[in-house]
Amino acid sequence: MSTAITSKSLSEIIGSFSAAEFPEATASRQQAIRILESKGLPAGKNEEYRFTPITRAVENVFTWKTQNTPTEITSIDPFLIEGLDANVLVFVNGKFSQSLSKIISPENEINVKSLREAFDKDRELVDSYFNKLVSPETDSFAALNTAFWQDGLLVHVPANTVVEKPLLLLHISDAANAQVVAHTRLLAIIEAGSKLSIVEKFDTTGEQASLHTFTEEIEIKENAALEYCKIQNDSGKAYQVINTNIRQADSSRVDTFTLTLNGQIIRNNFAITIAGEKCESHFNGLYMLTGNTLGDNHTVVDHQKPNSFSNEMYKGVLDGNSKGVFNGKIFVRPNAQKTNAFQSNRNIALSSNAAINTKPQLEIWADDVKCSHGCTIGQLDEEAMFYLQSRGIDKSTAQAMMLYAFTAETLNTISNETVKHYVDSLISERLHKNF
Repeated sequence: MSTAITSKSLSEIIGSFSAAEFPEATASRQQAIRILESKGLPAGKNEEYRFTPITRAVENVFTWKTQNTPTEITSIDPFLIEGLDANVLVFVNGKFSQSLSKIISPENEINVKSLREAFDKDRELVDSYFNKLVSPETDSFAALNTAFWQDGLLVHVPANTVVEKPLLLLHISDAANAQVVAHTRLLAIIEAGSKLSIVEKFDTTGEQASLHTFTEEIEIKENAALEYCKIQNDSGKAYQVINTNIRQADSSRVDTFTLTLNGQIIRNNFAITIAGEKCESHFNGLYMLTGNTLGDNHTVVDHQKPNSFSNEMYKGVLDGNSKGVFNGKIFVRPNAQKTNAFQSNRNIALSSNAAINTKPQLEIWADDVKCSHGCTIGQLDEEAMFYLQSRGIDKSTAQAMMLYAFTAETLNTISNETVKHYVDSLISERLHKNF
């Protein structure tokens, strides 16, 4: 077994599993435990994690057990997005908080409940979709999450329904009193002809370390649409591994945006299966890293049917001792003729100590397609900087202006003006204070 985790630590993980503590989805949990026991967690020789030593890092920081860390969070006001009129779903230390959450959309527009509750009240629906898109066999952290998930959320949008208010998912780690180890899930089904917007936001309070694994399964039916925005502006001691799995049916549309600013090690595994014809998919990401933050984005876009379009654009700005990783894979299957698939990763390094490892990949088994991929790594244009400064603009402002122009394009997939304004303010704050 190629893994850096010690047998003692692995025994702690396996030994902390209790079927009595986790009665929901017992069969999938037990299967995941067996996979985890066989594979261990990824080490440096694991190709998918060779630039992201999260196993070694968390082994030295955390005790390997599911924790129920006490919390003193009684108000979510500091974590909200100002002016956003949204359904608010709150997780604190991995547990869904009914008292802090608020659903303002009518019941006939959307069905939202704790995943544990859904196993009791919506069992047929959950059994049809739960654990169908995630693959514990291919990612050990997905196996860890599948075995130990503490709580989660079911989101079900009926057919031909537009959910007017977005869903704001707040993941709060209260690490004021002790370390936090949290494992959560999202199961979302958007039925045919419907539309949903999801905004996810991650926050930590306190000085202790936090570890959060989060697994998402999102099923998008025919002619349905999803807009998805993820905001990772956490504390410097936050470790995250997020597995997002989306499947599209015929004529569906997906627009996603991922913003990574802070954290110790942040790993995003993002997998899209385009299982229908005439789909449109836009995947944008921006990582602006400083200090010792490591941000890793691994994406897979799998075209399985013909006549679809996907466009992926990730950009990075790195300063200090930060490290960025981008690994993007596009698969065009033999039946996926007439596919248009494009991928771009562009990076700017502001410090000689910053590093980026990028690996765009394209595998095509069809002959009538238009596909491209590429990456760039560079520094700010000295001539442009000189031009701005010659017009009386100081160096710091000139740098911020150029970097803003570089990053702004990634916001195109956000249609909600309040969310876009909030993200824009985070970017501006980073540009003027940290770089």
